[in-house]
Amino acid sequence: MNDIGFAFFDTAIGRCSIVWNAHGVVRTRLPEGNVQAATDRIRKRSPGARETKPPAEIQQAIEAMIALLAGEPKDLSGIKLDMSDVPDFNRRVYDTARAIPPGATLTYGEIAERLGDRNLARDVGVALGQNPFPIIVPCHRVLAAGGKLGGFSAPGGVATKRRLLAIEGARATEGPDLFDRLAHDPEKWEPVFGKDHAPA
Repeated sequence: MNDIGFAFFDTAIGRCSIVWNAHGVVRTRLPEGNVQAATDRIRKRSPGARETKPPAEIQQAIEAMIALLAGEPKDLSGIKLDMSDVPDFNRRVYDTARAIPPGATLTYGEIAERLGDRNLARDVGVALGQNPFPIIVPCHRVLAAGGKLGGFSAPGGVATKRRLLAIEGARATEGPDLFDRLAHDPEKWEPVFGKDHAPA
């Protein structure tokens, strides 16, 4: 029951990874550019994890993520996650973020308000910056006040966040939308990698 598997899969934005156990998805990761480094990180965070063929339920999750990142409005809210190691507040933030459909966005303050206290906006940002399930928990759909992008802790930083929003047809008001003409042809994009680890 404690077996942990992982696999890499190719998407329109590069090679992503997924880690799972018998209870569901443990972690996902956006492209990092170095598969060996990604493998080492997975094994460090999940000792005993082995690269293996995903079971049917995980394969369906992978296919849904691939489709979403190719521009299809896929609903990932039914994918099972193992949140046993996730703090309760973060879990509530992630559950709220998972309800945001592709093409839509909320602000950190709006999520805080839905959790009962708009003053928790900064805490929401911290929780999203710790999100172990990017794409499935769509922290890229959460923006700063006024529709500005805010931070993004995944590889590629804010550029990746802008790209994901463009794929889904959502817009942020911050800066020029460099991806407009490519929004319907994500295969033309080069993977973007970086070290921006500001809270998402």
